[in-house]
Amino acid sequence: MSFRPLHDRVLVRRVTAEEKTAGGIIIPDTAKEKPQEGEIVAVGSGTLNDKGELRPLDVKAGDRILFGKWSGTEVKLNGEELLIMKESDIMGILEGAAASKKAA
Repeated sequence: MSFRPLHDRVLVRRVTAEEKTAGGIIIPDTAKEKPQEGEIVAVGSGTLNDKGELRPLDVKAGDRILFGKWSGTEVKLNGEELLIMKESDIMGILEGAAASKKAA
């Protein structure tokens, strides 16, 4: 099944949190906070401006983003837990070294 968000909504996959602290202590699942970082899976077409023209979103699929702790609606698609949120819930895009360091 494929999913395409509408208008100014985006589909986000949370980035998994670290399993250990810097000191080597393993964090149990019940003590972990949900990460506020994610990767955009799909984006909507955009919003209409006052002139009726389509304004595309500033983010695209594959971007790594930061979002608010309580942002979005959790959904389960193809057995995977994802978030659907509006573009306005996104605080920013992680670029360059920060994004590649987290991926490594």
